[in-house]
Amino acid sequence: MITFAVLKFIRMKQLNRLTICIALLFCVQVISAQSDSIINAENPSDSLIIQNNTNKLRLLEAQRISDSLKKVELQNQIDALKSTDENKRVALQEELKQLNLQEARLLEQRKLQIEALKKNTKGHPVMGFFGDTLFLIHNKLGSFSPKERADAIGRRIKNLPQNLGFNKDSLKIVEAETTFDILYEELIILSVSDSDGLWNDKTPFELAKDYKSTIGEAVERYRAETNIFTILKGIGLAILVIVIIGFLIKYIIRFFRWSAIRIQQQENKKIKGIQFKNYTLFDAKSQVNALLIVNKILKWFTVLLAIYIALPVLFGLFPWTENFADTLFGYILNPVKKILLALWNYLPDLFTILVIIFVFRYVLKAIRFLKNEIAKGKLQINGFYPDWANPTYQIVRVLIIAFMIVVIFPYLPGSDSPIFQGISVFLGFLFTFGSAGSLSNLIAGLVLTYMRLFRIGDRVKIGEVTGDVIEKSSLVTRVRTIKNEIISIPNSTVMNSHTINYSSDAPEKGLIIHTTVTIGYDVPWKDMYQALIDAALRTELVLKEPQPFVLQTSLEDFYVAYQINAYIREANKQAVIYSNLHQNIQDVCNERGIEILSPHYRAARDGNTSTIPSEYLPEDYEAPGFNVHTTQKKDKK
Repeated sequence: MITFAVLKFIRMKQLNRLTICIALLFCVQVISAQSDSIINAENPSDSLIIQNNTNKLRLLEAQRISDSLKKVELQNQIDALKSTDENKRVALQEELKQLNLQEARLLEQRKLQIEALKKNTKGHPVMGFFGDTLFLIHNKLGSFSPKERADAIGRRIKNLPQNLGFNKDSLKIVEAETTFDILYEELIILSVSDSDGLWNDKTPFELAKDYKSTIGEAVERYRAETNIFTILKGIGLAILVIVIIGFLIKYIIRFFRWSAIRIQQQENKKIKGIQFKNYTLFDAKSQVNALLIVNKILKWFTVLLAIYIALPVLFGLFPWTENFADTLFGYILNPVKKILLALWNYLPDLFTILVIIFVFRYVLKAIRFLKNEIAKGKLQINGFYPDWANPTYQIVRVLIIAFMIVVIFPYLPGSDSPIFQGISVFLGFLFTFGSAGSLSNLIAGLVLTYMRLFRIGDRVKIGEVTGDVIEKSSLVTRVRTIKNEIISIPNSTVMNSHTINYSSDAPEKGLIIHTTVTIGYDVPWKDMYQALIDAALRTELVLKEPQPFVLQTSLEDFYVAYQINAYIREANKQAVIYSNLHQNIQDVCNERGIEILSPHYRAARDGNTSTIPSEYLPEDYEAPGFNVHTTQKKDKK
């Protein structure tokens, strides 16, 4: 519309080129002011995008105005030509035609730039009588910013019902130099510019007609809803709604009171409790109490739901509170709508996650099949022992699951949220620092598995603990001692201690058990050798081959230390074998007249009975008598 005014002015005054340039600069300044008002009205974070689009729009408008001025100048030149200058007329008309085409293209480009601005700008609402939005204002006009225009238009509209003679047809649309004005009598309600039309994808006149219709309907609706008869009718309906909801709440409470009585009456009849095999989850009394709690919760939920539904109905009866109804319904409907919409939008990612889980599930099944084949010995790999199959599978399984989580992570809702990422990092720190000891045990468990120090059932000695291995986990090794004590040893402690495995070579090479007996020098060593070997051969579970053997471990001041060594295969029965061997050593020594004496025991016999048990002594054995020697002194005469 600014352009039309300039064109009229040029036609009336027949301006020269200098005047045209001045007018062009003035129009560009007006456009710049309008564009600046858009930028100032937006969020600073989007200011760069808005600035770029606004600058483009400013240049396009300046170009359009320049072309319009050229068109006027060309038309004046055509009108001033004589009839004999036909060739020049044709050239000027062709140039005028090109300008018209360029103007159409510029208009399309302006529309595209405004569409881009719409994505980052927000109009200012013109508020109606009941807090509703009638329409939006996006650009300034004259010295009024978009917000000031919207507020001024809203105030003028709210003054219209005070005019008793006002009706919808009282509003008129009048074309001004640069705008279409909507008037009531002599009062301008609002002016619609060419920029307003572009922002709404309409011509200024069409937009003015829409605004006129909206304003007229808003005023008539306000009058209809605020007259005394409508208000009295609303009050009557409100009283009716309150009475109905009161009766509804009363009978809801009665119904749930009746249902509570019925539940109590069914105790030990239809309500007999809940059992799973031999375990009673709820007896009849507990089940009745649980049902009564559920009944009470449903009662109050139903009462509150009835009140919640009634309130919007009450608010909707009066125009001043009508928006409260939408707000109350929005408290429930908006979250539900957002949840359903989020679920719908998340379905593609959910299907992707399900496909990933499906693929990885069958990958794990294939690896589990290989693990079972290796563990059973059906599939043999050089250098890979069957007992490595299960721990190796567990490691590979953890790695595959971790990789699956990494693949799935981008598809999780909120995975790109800084809060979600911060929580993930925080949990990682907690896991790292809180499980330092556990991680050392876990790593030690893996090392022990592949070192093959022992297996389940082996008799071992770890540090000062001796017993049979009953469990090897990732964190601890459990040992049962010969006294049936279960001792849990952290794997890191196992790694830092020396370990003796009695069972590893016992089935093939045999385990050598040994015990030491100290005998005095009065017993020939050959006799002692034979006695100890015979005692070992008498012992159950001692192997005949390889044959037991004896070693003299030391020659002390008062005795000789003889060590009997024997081979066994049952390493887990050492305690019983040692006990039987000690018994047999005593029996053989006693049978052969060899006394097992303490290191400092003297072998002199002077009236003392032998320490050998009586069943091993001859029947005619008699304890030796005491040797008494007397000396007689001769009297001297």
